[in-house]
Amino acid sequence: MPKDWYEWHDLYDTEPVLQQRLEIVREYIADSLNALPDGTIRIVSVCAGDGRDLLGVLQNHPRINDVYARLVELNPQLVERGRATIESLGLGKQIEFINDDATLATNYVGAVPADIVIVCGVLGHVVNEELDRLINNLSFLSKPGAFVIWTRGHSNGIPYSDNVRKILSASGFEEINFQLTATGDMAVGIHRYLGESVNQPQEQQLFVFSGVPSKAR
Repeated sequence: MPKDWYEWHDLYDTEPVLQQRLEIVREYIADSLNALPDGTIRIVSVCAGDGRDLLGVLQNHPRINDVYARLVELNPQLVERGRATIESLGLGKQIEFINDDATLATNYVGAVPADIVIVCGVLGHVVNEELDRLINNLSFLSKPGAFVIWTRGHSNGIPYSDNVRKILSASGFEEINFQLTATGDMAVGIHRYLGESVNQPQEQQLFVFSGVPSKAR
């Protein structure tokens, strides 16, 4: 089992389910970039890992020069690897990688509300009573009309993504697309925010992240 999140990300090289999930996430990021009007595109990524989802899309996307993004990740090794990729793409002036706690609202101030919000690999590590709080706080991160891209694992035959979709719908988000990986145990969704921007979150901590790498979903 991986001992930390840096080691866990190496599983992308060997695990089909993670590769399939990443492919769908990248598809949805590209779709969002294509759908947004001309001009600056602001993106935030929560618990961003090494940023391979967003950065993997931008390297070949025609709107690369429109993007200004903030990625927030606690693991310093993942941040270092992500920053190296950013520099290799020549995006050092457009994309900032914050090495800090992604659950804290202060780490998004100045970058939100965003046009695209990426919340991948997060929802499976939020206990049920925290899930409503996290999804409600997406209104702090999102502009009206923003795209929110998320993932949620299934296990023991339980489709946990059903509850995520239900809460998003009740919180002012319209489902645009939804897919399961070919393995059937990872869900990826994209919703659009139909509500108004919120200048301040209800509290400083947007959610509590309770996961460990060995149980990542």
